[in-house]
Amino acid sequence: MTPDPDVHPKSFPQSPPSDLADPGLIVEHDWQAFSTIERMEDHWARPGWSDGHRAYYWMLTFPEAFDLIEQARYCQAKLAHLGMDSVPADGLHVTMVRIGSTDAVPDSKVRLLANMAEQLPQQSFSITAHPLAGSRGAVRFTLTPWTPLVGLHAALSAIGRQADIPGGSPTSAFRPHLGVQYSNQQCPAAPVVESVARLRTLAPVTLDITSVQLVELRRTLGPPAYRWHVVRSIPLRSAPSQSIQEG
Repeated sequence: MTPDPDVHPKSFPQSPPSDLADPGLIVEHDWQAFSTIERMEDHWARPGWSDGHRAYYWMLTFPEAFDLIEQARYCQAKLAHLGMDSVPADGLHVTMVRIGSTDAVPDSKVRLLANMAEQLPQQSFSITAHPLAGSRGAVRFTLTPWTPLVGLHAALSAIGRQADIPGGSPTSAFRPHLGVQYSNQQCPAAPVVESVARLRTLAPVTLDITSVQLVELRRTLGPPAYRWHVVRSIPLRSAPSQSIQEG
């Protein structure tokens, strides 16, 4: 039997939802995957992230998404008893594409990649952050729809290949999400799932995606968190306005 190319054991969920545009189906798919895990893992116990390691990524960042920040803070307060590491208000992000370590990608390649991204035809779009689900290593918002996010991932991955840049996971392994808290130990998942379930009735938050950021990412200690500086912010093209036809 030929394996399903969209099944990736290291992704979570391993398989994508059957419809990338259906919010209800995506939300349920994320929750079903999270609600069946038995143990949480230490998110920070990752190979390749030694002290001082830096890497370039494409990310979506939300420094002025105040509704999202307020929702994240509320969820973090309600989950404080779990002892996880909260994502700072200025650290909320969606990881899109890994470009490569700063040692492997010279400045000239970074400039080339950013210039190529400015020529992409990708249009701005809106997504919704739904409370709340998670993975083995994090509690996170479910994002819907996946369609424009997957399209953007594919476009960024394509120009990375054209520029001969190392890159990261294929688009078929991409599972869009927005982290709120990171697990910092191995422990039973049941108490986490039960606590997260109480927050699933919160209202979703709409996010307007008008740009994508090329960042230099690092990981800090005490408390651990992801930090970055933006190398180049690439605006997405404005969606064409709908003309009103007079009868």
